[in-house]
Amino acid sequence: MTFACFHWIGRCLVSRGLFIYNKWIHEAGPELGSTDPVTGQVVWKGCTARPQEIDAAVAAARVAAADWAKQELSQRREIIERFAGLLEEHSGAMALAISREVGKPDWEAATEVRSMIGKVELSIEAHERRCASFVGGTAVARFRPHGVVAVLGPFNFPGHLPNGHIVPALLAGNTVVFKPSEQAPLVAEETVALWEKAGLPAGVLNLVQGGGDVGAHLVEHPGVDGVFFTGSARAGVAINTRLAGTPQKILALEMGGNNPLIVHRVVDREAAVLLTLQSAFLSAGQRCTCARRLIVERAEAGDAFLEALVTGAARIRVGHHTERPEPFMGPVISPVAAEAVLKAQAGWVARGGRSLLESRRLRAGSGLLSPGIIDVTEMVEREDGEVFGPLLQVIRVDTFDAAIEEANRTVFGLAAGLISDDREAYEVFRRRIRAGLINWNQQLTGASGAVPFGGVGLSGNHRPCGFFAADYCSYPVASIEIPEVRRPATLPPGLE
Repeated sequence: MTFACFHWIGRCLVSRGLFIYNKWIHEAGPELGSTDPVTGQVVWKGCTARPQEIDAAVAAARVAAADWAKQELSQRREIIERFAGLLEEHSGAMALAISREVGKPDWEAATEVRSMIGKVELSIEAHERRCASFVGGTAVARFRPHGVVAVLGPFNFPGHLPNGHIVPALLAGNTVVFKPSEQAPLVAEETVALWEKAGLPAGVLNLVQGGGDVGAHLVEHPGVDGVFFTGSARAGVAINTRLAGTPQKILALEMGGNNPLIVHRVVDREAAVLLTLQSAFLSAGQRCTCARRLIVERAEAGDAFLEALVTGAARIRVGHHTERPEPFMGPVISPVAAEAVLKAQAGWVARGGRSLLESRRLRAGSGLLSPGIIDVTEMVEREDGEVFGPLLQVIRVDTFDAAIEEANRTVFGLAAGLISDDREAYEVFRRRIRAGLINWNQQLTGASGAVPFGGVGLSGNHRPCGFFAADYCSYPVASIEIPEVRRPATLPPGLE
């Protein structure tokens, strides 16, 4: 494991600053910090970008845009591949930053870094397949970058998800101003430091730190041509509202979901339980694809499946990333987030939900929560929202048809899954379910970068990322091209 890119003082990393036109800027706005969500220890200290730093970052990206777009694709690709190599070289340090800042177990943080590395090759392939120039007679279509794009990242995958916007955006010839989650500034800074080391020209990638006010200023900036966002539906809707009067800005939204998972006609109950546990509780329930609603048929799944599920959930190992043997689950992002999960659980029970397994805070003042499972079948006024944590709702229905209707009873449409040995049931499910990601006998949190990733309804705006991120990183320009001036073969009436 290498720590070459880190500047630790004690156990706290002192920020390099904001990154604007390939310079680290230390004199900026109010202090910003991030903490270990289990211990509360400060792991990073830095500063917030003020309006003048945001303006400077956009101006730097604007200055760099023309030359970066004019470079040959092979030149941009060479730098991006160099970044992937540096990620490989510093993978241990990057994984440690993820674990320390957002609490992921070491094994899970390592998989996130692997996804970041893999995104480069996938993005190159996607650009070649979806953005290649094509010719039809004298008609030609070519793709052009938008210019300056803002990337707003989340905390749950602080490396991988912003990377999924930044890599294809740079490959297409855009320049970027990156505003990470204020809860994960360390990972963003370390990522940008590797881009700097890879040799990106000045201004091509700029980093501004801060909260919602920084994001709002960046989103509305007249020098920004596009906004690529991953985060909550609430924040995504706010961005969409802010940009309602500027349709010239490309907007790609990847938001959350109230994701259903149906269990139907399963022989191997243990396998179904394991798939359900991973679907609901991976990343402490902080993946946008986590199962939020488990839908079971009374006659088929019944009490036996739920009893096995509760037993399995109660045995899940939860802890700090340094603990050995390693935990399956780390904390939610903060003690405040943990309190919100427990408050939601209490509300469900107060309205008639039946607790099958109570989620509990495992360490005072921390984000460590045990998994919770609540039967909400008889609950009054069941909410259609996303509780971002290890809390699973159970809904019992009488038929498979009712299960599909229940699954579709949401304004979201990100992910939906079926665990079943019945292929005919899956074909019905696949045709009728309304979601952008549909899995069969695979954990709901399983997704591939080789296909699109995104949802419908309040889960997105029909611009999926993943392999299809190439689509929103550039736009087609159509031309009819004739190499010499010559008289038209035919003329319309009145022009002879």
